[in-house]
Amino acid sequence: MEKQYIELYKENKSLINQFSAPVINKSRDEAFDLFEEIGFPTTKQEHYKYTDLKNVLSLKYVLDFKRTYNYMDPYKTFQCDVPEIRSFLYFVVNESFYSKTNSINGDLPKEVIICGLKEASEKYPELVEKHYGKLASKQKDGIIAFNGVFAQDGFFMYVPKGVQLDRPVQLVNIMSSDVDYMANAHNLIIIEEGAKAQLLVCDHTYDSVQFISNRLTEVFVGKNAMYEQYKLENTHIRTTNLNTLLVDQQESSVALINNITLHNGITRSNIEIALNGEHCETELCGMVIGDKKQHVDNFTNIYHNKPNCHSTELFKYVLDDMSVGAFTGRLYVAKDAQKTQAYQTNKNLLLTKGAKMRTKPQLEIYADDVKCSHGATVGQLDEKALFYMCTRGIPFKEARLLLMSAFTSDVIDHIRIPLLAERMRILVEKRLRGELSKCEGCMICQ
Repeated sequence: MEKQYIELYKENKSLINQFSAPVINKSRDEAFDLFEEIGFPTTKQEHYKYTDLKNVLSLKYVLDFKRTYNYMDPYKTFQCDVPEIRSFLYFVVNESFYSKTNSINGDLPKEVIICGLKEASEKYPELVEKHYGKLASKQKDGIIAFNGVFAQDGFFMYVPKGVQLDRPVQLVNIMSSDVDYMANAHNLIIIEEGAKAQLLVCDHTYDSVQFISNRLTEVFVGKNAMYEQYKLENTHIRTTNLNTLLVDQQESSVALINNITLHNGITRSNIEIALNGEHCETELCGMVIGDKKQHVDNFTNIYHNKPNCHSTELFKYVLDDMSVGAFTGRLYVAKDAQKTQAYQTNKNLLLTKGAKMRTKPQLEIYADDVKCSHGATVGQLDEKALFYMCTRGIPFKEARLLLMSAFTSDVIDHIRIPLLAERMRILVEKRLRGELSKCEGCMICQ
């Protein structure tokens, strides 16, 4: 399985570097050496025991090293599913960045930089080199190493000191190809001291072939800065999403991360947040709605490395048919991280006997003056509540829907963009009804 990619890199190294940038290429060989050593993760490893990637990684995919993609203009083809939202809109199609800044995002503050990572590496090499790979290089994970070998581009956002964006940035990731296709992208987001930004990330598919995406995002949140990221996954059942999010928070910074999976094939999300300054605040949320044979695995780590920090984590799953969910959440409190407050909750709703949920909350505490808790529940809809609602004249299907909607509502409550929260409630309700809730332009949600 690994051999084909090892040979592919050796044969195409110069081509990969040619269509990327020196700053990105600098660490490529080091990533290759690590991948050659450890390979892809397997279920024999504790961190991947609930997600078997062998079958999807064994398939043959096209990787477009020359980046010749020219199938469609995303601005003409794809329409956002959050009506009336005012956002700075950008697209990444497979791994290529698209922008029409002058016509669509003309009022973006001039100090802010949003472009492709390759372009940023060429125009602002010192800024990119200062941050690129600094979080990823600490990871010994085959998926991350593979990304380091093959990623040539991605999304770059830089918000300088004191600048606060007045509306969200929207990044739409589209997978499109007429053959089975693999995309590798590296995103880099830098929010400097006192700055503020909101990022809405939407993952979608445009064609019905087999896709695999491996996206790595590094986020640096400076002192007294605020960063919010909302990620919506709405792809088709032949898509495998491998997502890694690495966040570094500095003193008195605030970060909110909210991941929602409405429809997918296989998803594995790795999220690691390091609180590296005092008085940091972190909210990490997630929701999964699964049916058929969909598989979603969220693996999270929150590191409290400094005193007087606060984090809350909430993940909820609603699983139907033969779908499978997995959640592993680790809270780590370092020896000197006194006065830490950290709370983790995972709640899961199984609608059929065939649905499965595997959950593993963890606390690792080395300080003695802390307030920490974690917990997980797995259950079914409350039969007594259903019966009560039906006796009050509510049809059974509607009563069932009301209970499921109430179950997911507190994750949506963490969305601080009102139009997005309102739209998300509608999309979630459609999904709970069994509808596909696909965006216009997302043609193949099956």
